[in-house]
Amino acid sequence: MKSMKKSLLTTAMMTAIAASGANAAGLSDDKVKIGVLADMGGVYADICGKGCVEAVKMAVEDFGGTVLGKPIEVVSADDQNKPDVGSAKAREWVESQQVDAVTGLVSSAVTGAVTKVLTDAKKIALISTSASHAFTTKACSPYNAHWTYNVVALANGTVKPMVQAGKKKWFFITADYAFGHALEKVASGVIANNGGEVVGKVRAPLGTTDFSSYVLQAQSSGADVVALANAGSDFVNSLKTAAEFGLTEMVDVAGLLVFTPNAKALDPTIAGGMKLTTGFYWDYDEETRKWSQRFMERTGGAIPAMGQAGAYSATMHYLNAVKAVGTDESDAVMKQMKATQPNDFFARNATLRADGRMVHDMYQVRIKNADERKGENDIFALEKVIKGEEAFGAMLAQCNFK
Repeated sequence: MKSMKKSLLTTAMMTAIAASGANAAGLSDDKVKIGVLADMGGVYADICGKGCVEAVKMAVEDFGGTVLGKPIEVVSADDQNKPDVGSAKAREWVESQQVDAVTGLVSSAVTGAVTKVLTDAKKIALISTSASHAFTTKACSPYNAHWTYNVVALANGTVKPMVQAGKKKWFFITADYAFGHALEKVASGVIANNGGEVVGKVRAPLGTTDFSSYVLQAQSSGADVVALANAGSDFVNSLKTAAEFGLTEMVDVAGLLVFTPNAKALDPTIAGGMKLTTGFYWDYDEETRKWSQRFMERTGGAIPAMGQAGAYSATMHYLNAVKAVGTDESDAVMKQMKATQPNDFFARNATLRADGRMVHDMYQVRIKNADERKGENDIFALEKVIKGEEAFGAMLAQCNFK
């Protein structure tokens, strides 16, 4: 009997010690801290920027403001679309400010530099707005969660059906950095695999304001489609220039990455009828409208871009995982995130794969013409729901982080 009591006492003590260890691990400097890193004032400010900060704050508030009985804190910084600035800030956050996870992450070049820092520190990257697929392929990491979309989904959703419909000759106007290069390369592969060809390409520096020379080259190329492999204000400026030179009347101009705020900023006589792929549309259904209305009330009426909705969704899934495992230790949290299906107004039919790719429904949409619109925020018409497995492609074996 004494032996049994002693055994029970020992077991109870070991359980208490284990629980104490779990609680200690869960404290993480008495808070969970999330950093939002993005372009706050440049070409990508409208598609993430301060809107991503607000979306993350919404997620924290909706979660209740605390996790494991401790406060959740949000910090933010402007990476200026510069990899050195972004990586320096990420290093400062993890080394001096005890940041547990970083989200936002727009420019793929910046994200590439930041994820190296985070992986070395075993901290989680909740990538909401970068397009390159490198973060789940050649630069994959057990700490990357790539949430909203990538170049593979964009190419499969937009380029493939156009080539199959007979648009065989393509010309690219490409943003001259990692994102543009990746999008052009993947799209070119889709074109070739479906019997088309790339007849020319030019690369424009990020933040270009005068696209005249690039449009003239596209005009003389003999292409059936001119693909704009850029985003943000670069997309807006290049499409406006294409319209001014009459290119939009001569050939199809395809926006390969178009965010809703940028589509709204364009005259429907220029952009109307363009088909594109997106991971989110504010007016998709009652759930998306309800969340988007709350977002707009907090942002002066700005409709949310997909990266902003993705930042909310990724943050909420992260916090749920922290709560479930009782710690913000990154390996345990990532394991839980991958074991649990994301499911919210953004993540439909979703799973976070072992490689960190969040696979979910994507949408092929068309920019509405002026006579179709019921209001200033009535931008897209849904054409097709693209299942995640069709959009994102297969996982690489070397990135299977179980």
